[in-house]
Amino acid sequence: MTKLHWLVASLLLGACNQAQPNNPTEPANSAESPAVPMALSRIDCGRVDAPDFTGLFSDTKAYPAGRRQLASSCYLIRHGDTIMIWDTGFSVDLKGKRQDMGGLIASLDRTVIEQLADGGLKPADVDVLGISHSHADHTGQAELFPTARLIIGKADFDAMKGKEDPFGPWRKAGASVTTTEGNLDVFGDGTVVAYFLPGHTPGHMALLVRLKSGPVLLSGDVVHGHDTLALKAVPTFNSDRAQSIASMERFEKLANETGARVIIQHELQDIAKLPAFPQEAG
Repeated sequence: MTKLHWLVASLLLGACNQAQPNNPTEPANSAESPAVPMALSRIDCGRVDAPDFTGLFSDTKAYPAGRRQLASSCYLIRHGDTIMIWDTGFSVDLKGKRQDMGGLIASLDRTVIEQLADGGLKPADVDVLGISHSHADHTGQAELFPTARLIIGKADFDAMKGKEDPFGPWRKAGASVTTTEGNLDVFGDGTVVAYFLPGHTPGHMALLVRLKSGPVLLSGDVVHGHDTLALKAVPTFNSDRAQSIASMERFEKLANETGARVIIQHELQDIAKLPAFPQEAG
């Protein structure tokens, strides 16, 4: 297997205590202001340089030809005294390196744990770990938070069992893991909702966070740029093309209906939309 194929399979495929129905609905109190203090911060989880972006990220080469650089962003959510991390970026093995993966060049400057330490937090302080999907640029540091409750799409969790499994700590008896096949209201109060948007991977999710200042919608990889929706560009390595298009349309509808500020996790221009931890948006 070439390095490019490895990344695609990992940047592709990447029980359980709970499962959600595959016909999710909006939480009943979704329009209300959060009853608990809420905060959201960005964590730098790496970069990807794609010399032939359209060749890999569109099966019809819908994007303009040329190089594109991608962010790899993760997020910290405070729900009262509870701390949640959304995605974990590349593995710590990549720190300080630029690794050519056969067409994609990945890099990582600082680990998630190092950035948490800037705010006085340790891995054990993280209560919930949400994973948008099973690709290596979103799961690379997951194992650093073995005491957290894991939230992930069931199909992605199941697909990663075995060799190079990033979810080993949550396959042990008694581990705290919630898998879902639909929307998941993380705290049961409508403040943080994972939306089931399959197609990039079978269990892919995006995350809506309702702050006092207004809702924020974190994309996962349902789209990779602000031009993706207009172009309906489907990466060559997505698991299902029809699901990908349907999830893009649902993501756009969700953003419009909630009035959320959209954060595309791989879009460099979206980095400045949220403060870097330990600064917070509330």
